Amino acid sequence: MKHFIIGTAGHVDHGKTALIKTLTGIDTDRLKEEKERGISIELGFASLVLPRGETFGIVDVPGHEKFIKNMVSGAAGIDMVILVIAADEGVMPQTREHMNICSLLGIKRGLVALTKIDMVDEEWLYLVNEDVHEFLKGTFLEASPVVPVSSLTGAGLNELLDALGKVASEIKEEADAGLFRLPVDRVFTMKGFGTVVTGTLISGDVKIGEEVEILPTGITAKVRGIQVHNQSANVAEAGQRTAINLQGVEKATISRGDVLSRPHMLKPTNRLDVFIEYLAHNEKKIKNRSLVRFHVGTNEVIGRTILLDREEMEPGARGYAQLILESPIVAVSGDRFVIRSYSPVTTIGGGIIIDPLPKKHKRHSEKVLLECDLLHSGTDSERATLIIERSGIVGIELLELVIRTGIHQNRLREILKELSSAKKIVILDVDESRCIFAPVYEDLQRQILRDVQAYHERHPLREGIVKEELRNATGQYVSPRLFNKAVKEMERKGTLVIERENLRIPGHRVDLKGDLDDLRNRMENIYIESGLTPPTLKEVMEKFADRKNQVESVLNVMLKEGTLTKINEDLYFHKEILLKLRENYKNLLLREGKATPASFKELTGLSRKFIIPLMEYFDITKLTIRAGDHRILREK
Repeated sequence: MKHFIIGTAGHVDHGKTALIKTLTGIDTDRLKEEKERGISIELGFASLVLPRGETFGIVDVPGHEKFIKNMVSGAAGIDMVILVIAADEGVMPQTREHMNICSLLGIKRGLVALTKIDMVDEEWLYLVNEDVHEFLKGTFLEASPVVPVSSLTGAGLNELLDALGKVASEIKEEADAGLFRLPVDRVFTMKGFGTVVTGTLISGDVKIGEEVEILPTGITAKVRGIQVHNQSANVAEAGQRTAINLQGVEKATISRGDVLSRPHMLKPTNRLDVFIEYLAHNEKKIKNRSLVRFHVGTNEVIGRTILLDREEMEPGARGYAQLILESPIVAVSGDRFVIRSYSPVTTIGGGIIIDPLPKKHKRHSEKVLLECDLLHSGTDSERATLIIERSGIVGIELLELVIRTGIHQNRLREILKELSSAKKIVILDVDESRCIFAPVYEDLQRQILRDVQAYHERHPLREGIVKEELRNATGQYVSPRLFNKAVKEMERKGTLVIERENLRIPGHRVDLKGDLDDLRNRMENIYIESGLTPPTLKEVMEKFADRKNQVESVLNVMLKEGTLTKINEDLYFHKEILLKLRENYKNLLLREGKATPASFKELTGLSRKFIIPLMEYFDITKLTIRAGDHRILREK
C-alpha cells in the first residue's frame, strides 16, 4: 500500500497549525516559545485518517521568513502539499517563497486551503479567491482545488477532507532506488528508551533489530523500536512518518540533516553534479563560484557553485553546475535540492542531483556538457552506461551504480545483462555485479600487449615477463580480478601466451646471435672444461665483469634449453657432465646397494662443497632416496 506524506506551506500566521489541529486533534506546536509567540518555529507532526480509511502523515512547517530553513527540511519527502492562504490577507511573500520551494523539490500535487473565511465577508472572499487563482497560474497547483475553510467554525472541513482524498487517489507511486534512507529532522531522548530520531522515510524500509548507519559520520546503531504515526510497528516503509529508537548511540552524536541507512550502502560526498533552475524573480545574476546555502533532505550545507558552461546565470535560466560543499552529505541521483543565497538569505533556485559522486570537471567542456544532458534526460540504460564509463579502470559495483543513477537494483541488473550482451560493458563479478566500460577494458588489454612487447625489446634474452610484475606496472587501480580476466581472455584469443607465471607474445623466441652466441660458447666451454668442479655463479660473473647483465640472460637461455642444470643458487653443471656422473653413481648403487658421502667422494674425488649439493640433487630428481645416513636407489 502506498503511504502519503502531506506537508503544509504558506505565510506566517495564516492558520496552518490551527487547521492541522482542527483536522487531527493534534497541536503540532510543542515548544514553549511557540505557545508564547503564537507562531511555529520548528517542524510539527501529526497523522490524519480520512473517512475512507486512508492514513496520512502530516508535516506542519513554520511560515515565518526566519524559519524557512526549517520549512525546507520539512518539505523534503512530502507527496502533496496543502498551501494555506488566509482569506483576510491573501497571497504574501512567504506564500510565494514556499510555492517556489515546493516546485523546486518536485512536488506535483496538492490543494489550497483558503483559511479564516469567518473573518471576511463574501465579497472579499470572492476577490481573494480570484487573486489566489491568478497566483496559481503556471504552477503545479493551477488546476488544483481551492477550498474555503474555517478552523474556528469548522466550515469547509468536510469538503477539504474529500478534496484531500481525491488528490491522494490521483498520486501515482513513483519508482525509487529502493535504498533505505531516513533523513533525520528531529532527535531527542526518551526516559527508559534512550535516543530517538524522526523523519520521513523517503526510500526502502527498515525493521526492528536491524543495524543502521548514521551518515555522514559513519556511526552504527541498532534499531530498538519503531513507531509509525505514533503507533508501534515492526517495520516502516517508504512514505511513512517514522520514529526510530536507536540502541548504542548518544543523542549528541546525531543532528538534523544526518541520514539513516544500512551500513556501507551510501557514500558521503563533497561534490555533486547538478541541474540548476535559477528562479526568474531573482534581481541579479548568479556568478560562477558563488557561495550558496544548499538544502537537500533535512540538511543545510554551505557550498560553492561551479557553473560548467557560463560565467554567470541570468534569472530564469537553467544549466549544469558542480556544487563543492564545505561538509559532506549523502545523496542519490534524482534527489531534489533548494539553494538559498548566502547573504541576505532568500530562496534563489534549486534543481536535481544528476551524479552524487562525480570527479572534478573541466569547465566549458563539450564532452562534460553532453554527459550532463544524458544524465539529466537520458534513458535508464544510457545513464547507467555513462556512469559505468565515468568509473574508469576501477569499474563500479551495483550498489554504487544505484546511488549514481537512482535506478532500483532489480532494474539495473536487467540493464547490465543487456549491456553485457551488447558488448558495451564487461561484468567482472557476477555476485557483486562489478562491471567496467568495454572500451576501457579493451584499452587495458592493448596496454598489456604494449607492455609485454616493450619488455621483450628491453630483455630479448628472457622468455617473458612475470605476470605479477606486469600487473604492478599497469597501475594501482587495476585489480587482480580485472587483470587476470583480461590476460586469460587474451590467451584465449591467441594474442598472449601464459607459461607458468610468465607472459609473452606468441612467436617470441630467445635467439642468441653475434656477440651473444660467442658469449654462450665461451661460457659453455667453461662448464665443460671445469667438469665436476664448476665455478660459482659469482666467479662466472667476475670472468665477464663488463657483461654481467648479458651473462645472466645467457645463463637463463642455457638453463631453458637444458645445456646447463641448476643444482642450487650458486652451482650450475653442464648437462653432459651431469649425465655421466648420474650413470656412474647409479652403477655404484647397483653394485654396493647403498651410497654414503664417503663412497660418493671415493667415486668422484670431490670435496664436501660439491658432494652434498650433488647427492641432494639426485634425491630431488628421484634417482636416490635417503635412508638414515646413506642413500639407496629409488628404482628398487
